[in-house]
Amino acid sequence: MPEERWLIAGLGNPGPEYAGNRHNAGHMVADLLAEWMGSRFKAHRTRNDVAEGRLAGVPVTLAKPRTYMNLSGGPVTAIAAFYKIPPERIVVIHDELDIPFGAVRLKFGGGDNGHNGLRSITQALGTNEYHRARFGIGRPPGRMDAATYVLRDFSAAERKELPLLIDRCADAVETLLSKGLAVAQNTFHAD
Repeated sequence: MPEERWLIAGLGNPGPEYAGNRHNAGHMVADLLAEWMGSRFKAHRTRNDVAEGRLAGVPVTLAKPRTYMNLSGGPVTAIAAFYKIPPERIVVIHDELDIPFGAVRLKFGGGDNGHNGLRSITQALGTNEYHRARFGIGRPPGRMDAATYVLRDFSAAERKELPLLIDRCADAVETLLSKGLAVAQNTFHAD
């Protein structure tokens, strides 16, 4: 029996002007996972940049949709269909306003909490039954609009901590694959 492949989708917006944005935390984690797999992202006909390899001993396809965040569903669904990966073996890595900066939360299913990328994926897949690795970016300061906040780069202070936090989120994803959701939650939800 062939090993069951996982799809890990790191969400963000395409283009260098968005690269350092809070909204691109998913891309940042996906980039590190590709490095760990010794793989490089290549353009794929499903409108994703794709990297393949093994993580935690299992075959993995990493995807970064080349569309804007609110249109992530089409590319994620297309790559899942291409590899015949069911929703329960999809992990979506995304930024999360309602979690303190740098905290990582893993979950399966649930709503989109106002996140346009998740909303798009849930609509395109026709289900919300997929894993999420949520990278905390905290709430905007003062009265700043959330949409403005997520499209701003991480602050200088945050950028100092970012490599360690991205590493921790990548670790959480790898633990989810190797040991399952419950163990990964117990390990990474302690903070």
